[in-house]
Order: sequence, then structure tokens, then C-alpha cells
Amino acid sequence: MKPLLIVLNSISGLVLLRFTVSKFAAWPVSVAAFVDMAKPLGIDPTFFRISTGFVIGYAAISFFVNALILLMKKEGSEKFNLLFTFNSLYATGAMTGAIFSEFFLRSNPKWQLVYIAITIVVIAAVNLLSRYSKISQVLKVRAVM
Repeated sequence: MKPLLIVLNSISGLVLLRFTVSKFAAWPVSVAAFVDMAKPLGIDPTFFRISTGFVIGYAAISFFVNALILLMKKEGSEKFNLLFTFNSLYATGAMTGAIFSEFFLRSNPKWQLVYIAITIVVIAAVNLLSRYSKISQVLKVRAVM
């Protein structure tokens, strides 16, 4: 399960990094999307796009840090376990916000973005389950037998 989590966290980080770059580099598709989404909020679309870039950028870093924690085999340490948990919860919150934004701020939700956000929420939930679920303990016991 651990190698799979390393791969999933790394891929999630890369996907979110791509979206972060699109916001900071002001790709036309991103600019147009944030002009559309900023109207209901009545805020400056550029500010909204850049601040969202920071939120998603930190989520990308969170997944990369989680992959490093797993690679360095530090997940047993309480300090690293807390960081792993915080990163997973942060990513869940950021992507849940992205899903709500798609449905409540856009005139027409982009389903591909919704599916990507849901997938990332599921990966973050798997991260949490791997730490706090009795299922992971049962799997470890069975692997020893």
C-alpha cells in the first residue's frame, strides 16, 4: 500500500502544480474562468486567481511532502504523522472548496475539473485512512503472518 500512496501523492502534487502554474502564469483559460467566477463574489478576478494559486500551490506542496514522508519512512514519528494528517486535511479542504466553486460560482461547471478535484479528495482520504483506520492495522498484521 505504501508504494501506491507514494505514487498517488506524487501524481496529485504534479496535477495541482499544473493548476498552480496556470493561475500564476495567467493562462487565458484560467483568466477567463476567474473572470466568470469572480462576478458572483464581486471581487477582483486577478486577486481571486492569484490567491487561489497560493491555496492550490500549498496543496501541491502538501502532497509532495506526504510522498517524502512515506519515502523517508518517517510516518511512525508523531511529528511527521501530524504533518501528514494536516497536509491531507488541507488538501481535502482546498479541493472541496474547488468543487463548491465549480458549482456555485461558475455559470457552467467544468466536469473534468470536478472529477479531478473529487479524485484528489479521495486520495487525501486514503492518506488519512492509511494512518487512522483499523483496516491498515489489519493489513499490517496479515502481512506479518
